Amino acid sequence: MEQDLDVLIRRRIRGLRLARGWSLDSLAARCFMSPSTLSRIETGGRRIALDQLVPIARALDTSLDDLVATDEEDVVIRPEPEHREGVTSWLLSRERAVAGVTVAKMRISATATGGDTPDEPQVHPGREWFTVLSGRAQLHLGGRTIVVEPGQAAEFSTMVPHRIGPLPGSGDLEVLSIFEREGVRAHLPD
Repeated sequence: MEQDLDVLIRRRIRGLRLARGWSLDSLAARCFMSPSTLSRIETGGRRIALDQLVPIARALDTSLDDLVATDEEDVVIRPEPEHREGVTSWLLSRERAVAGVTVAKMRISATATGGDTPDEPQVHPGREWFTVLSGRAQLHLGGRTIVVEPGQAAEFSTMVPHRIGPLPGSGDLEVLSIFEREGVRAHLPD
């Protein structure tokens, strides 16, 4: 296990360095060590010491925890449906989602009268994105009404009054949405 962690840390150091487009010399200068020492750390020719990991993590703009953590958490998200007034939603991202965004699948009933299809369009800070999985969406955006077909997507500023629902006569609507924090508060149940 210790050897596996050692290999993982070495791969992370090299991967982060390469992702930034840095040479060994460049990273070595940033963490105040010789390029040959850094090379031996990356390749396994030298044992990794804590006093070396701290400056390497700082130079790579990551935490020591992220550099040495064993990621054994369950990677599968098993969403539970939440129902409210003609809308069923499934949360497809974890609370600590990247960049504060939340991904959700939503099914809006053709007969929905509440939930995500209020009488008045909503306004909140941020941006919103959705793609239609099935059905046809009617997006009321400001003074426009836009039809979004299956396989198409829409992205817009949520400072523009907006409302999304099924196009009349097209049946239920299923969308995959990406919400920023304010969008989560406006569109998903608490």
